[in-house]
Amino acid sequence: MQVVTRKGLVRIAIAVVVLPVVVKFSMCNCGWGRPAMSVPGISAANLSRHVHAIASVEHNVTIPQELMKAADYIESEWRAQGHRVNRQMYRVNAVECSNLEIVFPGRTRANEIIVVGAHYDSVEGSPGANDNGSGTAALLELSRHFKGAARTVRFVAFVNEEPPYFQTELMGSRVYAKACRERGDDIRAMISLETMGYFSDEPGSQKFPSALFKLFYPSRGNFIGFVGNWSSRRIIRQAAAGFRGASDFPLECCATFGGLAGIGWSDHGSFWHEGYPAFQITDTAPFRYPYYHTPADTPDKVNYEKLTRVTEGVFGAIAVLAD
Repeated sequence: MQVVTRKGLVRIAIAVVVLPVVVKFSMCNCGWGRPAMSVPGISAANLSRHVHAIASVEHNVTIPQELMKAADYIESEWRAQGHRVNRQMYRVNAVECSNLEIVFPGRTRANEIIVVGAHYDSVEGSPGANDNGSGTAALLELSRHFKGAARTVRFVAFVNEEPPYFQTELMGSRVYAKACRERGDDIRAMISLETMGYFSDEPGSQKFPSALFKLFYPSRGNFIGFVGNWSSRRIIRQAAAGFRGASDFPLECCATFGGLAGIGWSDHGSFWHEGYPAFQITDTAPFRYPYYHTPADTPDKVNYEKLTRVTEGVFGAIAVLAD
């Protein structure tokens, strides 16, 4: 029989008592409000078109021609919107990889920066329609309507989020965030758009990294989540107020320990690594989506009507953070 030390009991107490308190606090203080800008007509047809163009086939460094096609599509869409596209280039296994960025300079506080990002690569063996064609499609549709704000807003498409580069120095968002820190960029918030298009009303369709979450969150996977670490709780509350002022889509918020499974599993984690506040907007990916990281993650699995409503809310969230 293993003897539990006093230190061990303290750790158990933290896990049993503090975790649900943190979760409950963050959920109950997301707030309500109005976006700083009117909400545009987000197009479900455009979202579908983007997902089909980017994520109908596998695209990553093992198939560089397809990865390049995805990057070229994103760049062409942004150029069609009238933007200058900046490419941050670096090599991975002799493959030229690119983060792509467009910038809306701030009107009155240009040195303060909001980053909105999504990764456009897919995991090996999957076309990645929901993970993360849905997030990339939302990124393109949001930038189409955005007109600028008090703060500078950057829209960024990241490469190499998926394994084997996830949480390594070759992860696209890690390369980008590191460069931001080296320049001294004053990033006030980063939003990662990650796996946003699958929803279910079936009881028990929503899973969690800990059973304690079941005490506070729905068992049906019919909501979108704002998920971040405890240090990002303020921007989550502000963004949630903007979202709820722009969309009636169900929203749940969680600011908790960043080391819990799933909490830091996207590009926002790269910004935590550099000391920036950041969170992800997600349908919770493997905790709900049955086709996660499989060949069946195809464009027909994305619910474009609901993704449209989510994207409208995200526009409100960005407006509040930027103004």
